[in-house]
Amino acid sequence: MLVENAIIIELKAVERVLSIHEAQLLSYSKLADKRLGFLINFHVSQLRNGIKRMVNDF
Repeated sequence: MLVENAIIIELKAVERVLSIHEAQLLSYSKLADKRLGFLINFHVSQLRNGIKRMVNDF
């Protein structure tokens, strides 16, 4: 998902976020030429524990 043409949001509902999920978000960031992305996992008891911010250094 692309928000305000600036931030990429990757939504997941997995028991555990794996490195492949993070690599997927970084790939999307590089392909879209966007610097900021969030990986949000909804399979957690508190949503704040399921949010990971990632920055693409180009």
